[in-house]
Amino acid sequence: MRITKLPARLSLCLLGLMLAACCRNDQSSDQTSCNASTPNTEAGSSDGSGSNVRFSQPGAIAVDAGGNLFVADTANNTIRKITAAGETSTLAGSAGNSGSSDGSGSQARFNQPGGIAVDAGGNLYLADTQNHTIRMITSAGVVTTIAGSAGQAGQNDGTAGDARFNQPWGVARDGAGNLYVTDTGNATVRKITTAGVVTTLAGSAGSQGSSDGTGTRAQFNLPRGIVLDNASNLTGTAVNLAVNIYIADSNNNTIRKLDQNGNVSTLAGTAGSSGSDDGSGQRARFNQPYGIALDSAGNIRVSDSGNQLIRTVSLTGVVSTLAGAAGTAGSTDGSGNKARFNQPEGIAADAANNIYVADTSNNLIRKVTPDAQVSTLFGSGNSNSSSCLCLFKL
Repeated sequence: MRITKLPARLSLCLLGLMLAACCRNDQSSDQTSCNASTPNTEAGSSDGSGSNVRFSQPGAIAVDAGGNLFVADTANNTIRKITAAGETSTLAGSAGNSGSSDGSGSQARFNQPGGIAVDAGGNLYLADTQNHTIRMITSAGVVTTIAGSAGQAGQNDGTAGDARFNQPWGVARDGAGNLYVTDTGNATVRKITTAGVVTTLAGSAGSQGSSDGTGTRAQFNLPRGIVLDNASNLTGTAVNLAVNIYIADSNNNTIRKLDQNGNVSTLAGTAGSSGSDDGSGQRARFNQPYGIALDSAGNIRVSDSGNQLIRTVSLTGVVSTLAGAAGTAGSTDGSGNKARFNQPEGIAADAANNIYVADTSNNLIRKVTPDAQVSTLFGSGNSNSSSCLCLFKL
């Protein structure tokens, strides 16, 4: 049989069609496009840099003024540090070993640590969720318990170890050193002064709901992420104690605001209605919003965990989607709705308004730039993508 040689122009055309079929981003099969990557999502506890680093269900994240990241590596029961140069180390706790011991470095123990905040001196403040305590970790890794009693769930206000919490998750710190905590199991927002005095600012312990109002008239339903407005952040010597507090009220699918007068209002979303709609105020929809952060431009960033999205909420309640595709889980890097997440929880903003995300079920730490470019800080590249050769972007 005689084989006819194809004209050069036709050969190139066929080659292009073959490559296009191989490399096209097929939404139905969640294939990876040429300009995206699918990182390795294997769980582990390895320190180091690059593709050697592993996390296990990281739940929360904070960033300091120097660009260092601090991660509550929840399933490992450790607190990890990622330097601005990309080196990861374990600051406190021992991977695979839960407990409540205070101590230095690997001698300390945690039990499913949650939200985390950092001060100007590099000290960390942590909601040790299943221990029902609030812990402090110095920059050298020395851990102490500053409020609550390990293993003792409750709702009591009081000083230091006399106070009780019930699965606290979110922690934020103001410029005067006061801490604000979402006491998730109690459905309340608490305050801890620098003297260790714990009080309840809003909500009624054990009374879940969605009511706006002041003090105990307000109700929450599994509040998690918490952040203070820019006036209360550590921005030099200026301290404004008249803070506004924003809360990701997870089971209500809403973003709430607690103002300086103690009044709770609903900024965005509608209680009891889940969805992924962008829009203003009650027109917007969320699905289990978890982490919350505020950048220097006044954008509230939310990890909309059930929707697999990163959302933006303006201070007036206008909601838009920054990255991810609603209802589509994955680990693909890329731009905007081409990126994928898998139950993102903790979120933090740096001085350049980049967002860092604890992508919990992917066991990854992700970065989202202000223009919605999503990348993975640690991963082994296209481990799950097609092996085809992509010569051009589609």
